[in-house]
Amino acid sequence: MIRLLCILIGYIFGLFQTGYIYGKFKGIDIREHGSGNAGTTNALRTLGTKAGIITFVGDCFKCVLAVVTVRLIFSGEYGDIKPLLTVYTGLGVVLGHNYPFYLKFRGGKGIASTAGLILTLDPFLSLIALATFGAAVGITKYVSLGSLLLAAEFLVGVIIYGFLGRWNLSQPQLIEMYIVVAVITVMVFFRHRRNIKSLVKGTERKIGEKSSKS
Repeated sequence: MIRLLCILIGYIFGLFQTGYIYGKFKGIDIREHGSGNAGTTNALRTLGTKAGIITFVGDCFKCVLAVVTVRLIFSGEYGDIKPLLTVYTGLGVVLGHNYPFYLKFRGGKGIASTAGLILTLDPFLSLIALATFGAAVGITKYVSLGSLLLAAEFLVGVIIYGFLGRWNLSQPQLIEMYIVVAVITVMVFFRHRRNIKSLVKGTERKIGEKSSKS
């Protein structure tokens, strides 16, 4: 039950669609432009750098706020499984971000929200994820590739931490945590399926390229 509550709380926070709301202030539905999603990359390409930064920060920190809320509510009774509740909350945020019911389930791709989850889970993991993303984008100019590597690194990092005993969870709880993080990672890859096809074909947009699709 506690896990479902964490997912629900996360989903509610995830419904705050920063890119969509910012676009509405500018008089457009961002989902009707560019790649058709409400995430950071499309905000950046459609409305400019300022919009991209605001969207990333908003979508990242809505996950941070969701996790903080869950910890304030449940840390006393469930403090021993805090990392597990954190990833369940993050799962809810990503679900709310990707599939907001009030926007006919058309949201973003979950990268900024996933970054917020990594930040709340472990600052060092977030630094590694940021470095992975930055290096990939800096070298290849493909934001999508950096996003995919960030998600993959998150899963690998969580598993390595588990083997090192950093989460202080029982073995069944560790396996449960791995599964939840794997689900988040699979969701990221699923939402980037078109980008993956474009990367394979060599037609994926690079930073600065002009196109109506990504």
